[in-house]
Amino acid sequence: MTFKRPLPQLSRRGFFKLGAGLAAAAAGAYAVPRALIRPAVAQAPAVRTVPDQHLVATDGWISIPGPQLPADARPENAFHPDPYAPAGLSTYMFGFTDVSDITRGRGRFATWSPQERTDYINSQKMQALHTAPWVGVDQEADFWLKLTNLGLAMRPDLTDAHTVHWHGFKNAIPMFDGEPHSSMGVSIGSELMYYYKPHDPGTYMYHCHVEETEHIHMGMTGVAYVRALQNRGSADPLFQARYPGVTGIPAGRYAYNDLVSPSDPRSTRYDREYLLIFTEVWAYMHWCDAHIQLVDWTDYKADFYLINGRAYPDTLLPNGDPHDPANQGTRLQYQPHSALIQANAGERVLLRVVNLGFKPITVTLPGLKMRAVGRDASPLRGLTAGGLRAGADLSQRTNALAMGSGETWDVIVEAPAAAAPTRTDDLNRGYQPYLLYNRNLQQATNGDLDGSYGGQMTEMRVYPAGTLGPQTDANQLV
Repeated sequence: MTFKRPLPQLSRRGFFKLGAGLAAAAAGAYAVPRALIRPAVAQAPAVRTVPDQHLVATDGWISIPGPQLPADARPENAFHPDPYAPAGLSTYMFGFTDVSDITRGRGRFATWSPQERTDYINSQKMQALHTAPWVGVDQEADFWLKLTNLGLAMRPDLTDAHTVHWHGFKNAIPMFDGEPHSSMGVSIGSELMYYYKPHDPGTYMYHCHVEETEHIHMGMTGVAYVRALQNRGSADPLFQARYPGVTGIPAGRYAYNDLVSPSDPRSTRYDREYLLIFTEVWAYMHWCDAHIQLVDWTDYKADFYLINGRAYPDTLLPNGDPHDPANQGTRLQYQPHSALIQANAGERVLLRVVNLGFKPITVTLPGLKMRAVGRDASPLRGLTAGGLRAGADLSQRTNALAMGSGETWDVIVEAPAAAAPTRTDDLNRGYQPYLLYNRNLQQATNGDLDGSYGGQMTEMRVYPAGTLGPQTDANQLV
């Protein structure tokens, strides 16, 4: 959609009025400085009264399988499972939940009145998810994200603000950055509309940047990713405005704007897409936050290691709908993101891998090669004379990714063309399994070396060609 209304020029006074209006968290949208819009797509964004995505910040509980931990420092209490935890759950968390369908009146919420929707959103206190909801955005598309802070049910004494910091995102002004010392935090009972216009595809992460060590570790972390403009195909006018003269690329699914045909070895085309975020839990710290105790971060010692908020074998459970009444009080409500990877033989699978724990990890996929095509939302290609990342192919083929804290990788895995199971039990399953896990055994098993429960481990399951239908959204299981 093209908007021909010119953007207003902001005076110094007008700029501060804009900041004050956002801090007041009115549900409307505001004028956007020209610096946020590249000349090739210099169009005024639509005025939004309803966001594209609406996140609520609060607290809650999750379930981590494992034996009770010894209470060394406080013998009168056990740290895991926390004695305050509701039945079936174990660990106190901070986090976000997604109320976009309620706010926008989609699905079963379409017939609800505005007051019913508001009441439901306010009822989401203590309904935090781990990990946080995905944030997926199209390159060069206006994107409005609203954050509402409901406060912490378990800790009403903590009056912390919350923010959304899109880690690595190039904001033209700090107002929407989420770093509270140079932008704005969202206080309890308030809300803020963030505006983004992403110019660079790839995999990012987002987190709360208030008391960031505590809030990140307590669970206010999620994956943000930008879908490439090349998905539209090279004939698209917006693609041509950015890459004039590039032709012969059909519409499809690409990790980056690689500017080559899908048959080219450098292509980042893929058939299926999965997001995997690796995090940690220091049980004592979570217990302290639930029990109003202070913790010394120099004593940091993680006990549990998770993918998509789950420990193996829970990583293999299906996706859950947090707002489905059938899932209330279960891990499918509070830990809705499956880490299971599925593919048909011969398909190309994009894995967006994020490490937002505090420890380094090594993600390995024995038996299959991963082709690393991007790192930290940058394609692994050399620069052209025109300054584009479309030159020499710098991608790497490996079966292990060494990742520091805060890193992201984009890798493409080609499912074997012949997925013949090698064992009788695989024949019964109907797929060939491959383990994907953290090569550090302590983190892959959560320290339980006899194998009764696990940590950062999941499976890639390869089915015979044509078994699975097409995937339409990231992490969708079919």
